[in-house]
Amino acid sequence: MSLPHSRRQQVLGGVLALLLLVALGFTANRASDGSGSEDAPTAGPSGGHQALAGGPFPWPSEGQGAVEAEGMGPLGAWGDQRPVPIASLAKVMTAYVLLREHPLEPDEPGPQIEADREAANEVGVGDESTVPVRAGEKYSERKLLEMLLIPSGNNIARLLARWDSGSEEAFAKKMQRSANELGMDHSTYTGASGIEPTTRSTALDQLKLARQAMKDPVFRAVVASGTLALPGAGPLTNTNSLLGTSGVVGIKTGSSTPAGGNLLWASEVRVGGRTRLLLGAVLHQRANTSAGDGLRAAIENSRMLIDGLRDRLASARTEG
Repeated sequence: MSLPHSRRQQVLGGVLALLLLVALGFTANRASDGSGSEDAPTAGPSGGHQALAGGPFPWPSEGQGAVEAEGMGPLGAWGDQRPVPIASLAKVMTAYVLLREHPLEPDEPGPQIEADREAANEVGVGDESTVPVRAGEKYSERKLLEMLLIPSGNNIARLLARWDSGSEEAFAKKMQRSANELGMDHSTYTGASGIEPTTRSTALDQLKLARQAMKDPVFRAVVASGTLALPGAGPLTNTNSLLGTSGVVGIKTGSSTPAGGNLLWASEVRVGGRTRLLLGAVLHQRANTSAGDGLRAAIENSRMLIDGLRDRLASARTEG
């Protein structure tokens, strides 16, 4: 008896995904994450480098990470998946919550939000990443989201939190509720900007968030923007320097002394005749002699991962 066309497509899709995973040579090693869970994949005993079809694959030698592909699920993970500070990766959750509470159409600027004195006075204070605003001036929700995600304004994160919830503390509770709803069981959100080291997560949890956030067309468009034109401040560059290379279309950097360098990334690749979204998280990268500071290490290690994944997916497609 022949299968219906839709069922036949599902079966063929599942077979393709299985063959690709086998060809990629990933293993599903499981180890305890230290909190009683038995679902945290770790790298093999090769010190962060695992042999894959076509040669060794350049897993980072430190920190933790995870990768997955749209329609294929998890592709691999490495490192000890314990919660670590994530710095400005927290802003992905800030934007996710805001767009759930105040959704925007792709070309809609959204409501006008007045910058308060607190946001204006925080500009240039300490070592924080901030974006210039003037007290009393109004900015659209879309513009503030751009200021939040492109140059990574901590003062903008806190301004948006106060606008939405009255206080950053109340907004952080919304962030935590959203994390719980997404099944981010190893994540704790205590602030909108991520500067506080008590905001912690794992690479696997961050992929759960990235998967949902990238479904919003406004979020996706903002994190794909290379620059932000801001009157009085000139063009501000996206902190994600991988944009436009290796198919990268987002999403967010994060760095601090407690967190090291972090990158949550998305890359488009053709697999099986269609464009799929690869998602990856590289966390807790420290400065070293070959990669410079922690953020640069996260970016360079992510680049090697992305290129390696794209090459192996292309090879698997060609050989299949």
